[in-house]
Amino acid sequence: MVRFALEKTSLIDYPGFVSAVLFARGCNLRCPYCHNPELVEGPEPEGMESWEAILRFLEKRRSILQGVCISGGEPLLVPGLQDLIKDIQAIGYRVKVDTNGTKPEVFETLRPDYIAMDIKTAPEKYSLVGGRKETGTIVRESARLLIRLGLPHEFRITVAPEIFDLSDAREWATHLKGAMQVVLTGVRVHHVLDPDYGRRVTPYPYSFLQEVKDQFQQKGVPCRIRGETLGNPPNL
Repeated sequence: MVRFALEKTSLIDYPGFVSAVLFARGCNLRCPYCHNPELVEGPEPEGMESWEAILRFLEKRRSILQGVCISGGEPLLVPGLQDLIKDIQAIGYRVKVDTNGTKPEVFETLRPDYIAMDIKTAPEKYSLVGGRKETGTIVRESARLLIRLGLPHEFRITVAPEIFDLSDAREWATHLKGAMQVVLTGVRVHHVLDPDYGRRVTPYPYSFLQEVKDQFQQKGVPCRIRGETLGNPPNL
């Protein structure tokens, strides 16, 4: 039985829309800075909702919500995800899917209204986030596929110390030519999957995120820092 954790209202997870967020349990990566550790490892957290309960909730909230974001964990591991997307769209909602890009065989069949794909590090360094030898190559091909499909999308990068640096930005700036947008965010070190990582690292300063942003813009790839407005730094 498919079950999701439900966040009833969000103003930030689906750009431009008031949305609900569905969090799938399970992931095939192990990012040390993941801030949803209860969805990655351990027993099922309390409050997971059945699909029938979620659809009933969405029916009742049609006058308030405009979209639904399916996140995780890694939602592309959920069996029959495209059918779930169709269920939500049939009610009248736009659907956004967050993914780490490691399941292109599923990725290619999805038709949500928006896709946000995470880039973790350089393709050859995916072992830093629990990937296999071939994972980075798969993610790179998924990125190219997403750009080619032409679906509304963004690529998201958590600029995490020890995992993502300027050389990685330069490499991905080449791979992501033609992308609609790259969105950068600073790492959070509280309530993360690997507490040792959270204690060990210091988040990059805003000035470093600006340097990363410059690497993409120099290659003609639209890029912004999440939360940045009118040149003012976000709350990192």
